[in-house]
Amino acid sequence: MADTADQKKTNQKKTDQKKTDQKKTDRRRRRVRLLPVPAWWPLPVAAALGLAAGGAYGVLKAPEYAATSYVVAVPDDTTEPATALGFAQAYARIATSSSTLAYAQPRAGISARRLRTQVRAETSPESPMIAITGTSKSPTEAADIANAVADALSLSSNQAAKNTGVQLLLFNQAVAPSEPASPSATVSGAVGLCAGGLLGGLWLLARPGRSRRPEGRSEEQPVVEEYASLPAQGDHNETKEKESVR
Repeated sequence: MADTADQKKTNQKKTDQKKTDQKKTDRRRRRVRLLPVPAWWPLPVAAALGLAAGGAYGVLKAPEYAATSYVVAVPDDTTEPATALGFAQAYARIATSSSTLAYAQPRAGISARRLRTQVRAETSPESPMIAITGTSKSPTEAADIANAVADALSLSSNQAAKNTGVQLLLFNQAVAPSEPASPSATVSGAVGLCAGGLLGGLWLLARPGRSRRPEGRSEEQPVVEEYASLPAQGDHNETKEKESVR
């Protein structure tokens, strides 16, 4: 009986010792820090965010159509061609004026305020041609806007053709486009990816430099593998006890 009690006490001591050793091992492993995050992590994160934002924009935004009508400034017999070129530049500026849009509004079928935001006029310094582009979520409405403004501009300018020696003629009418002018979800995602990667790279270049640590292992950051390769203290003690019993 005495031997049994002593054996129980010995086993209890071994169990307590194992628990104590296990707690010490756990404390040591808690002190081990994870490997540091790579310094270039903002680059892939920013690129992924840009890709997601660009793709979402392309999917959620309604497609927009654009149609273009062309008018050309033609001089009369008494006017030089250079004069027509100058008037083309002037008429391109007044294509989106309130007076021109007031003429175009009935045919376009939308309000003058909305019409102002959905039409633009462009010209070249080397050509007396004016490109008038209408934009809308409907392809037919985009063509109607461009043609309405082109007709209104031609009508208002030709009223003064006797004095200016230059008249505007319709060169080509706008037709309803078959494909939207706005970028697709794929293109928007690619643009967002490039923009995000660019911002991430700029952030890496512009961030303040970190202080360099001396080469070698830091005391505050021990290597995880070192603790993993060492046997637990409790297992080591148990091995010693087995050898002593033998």
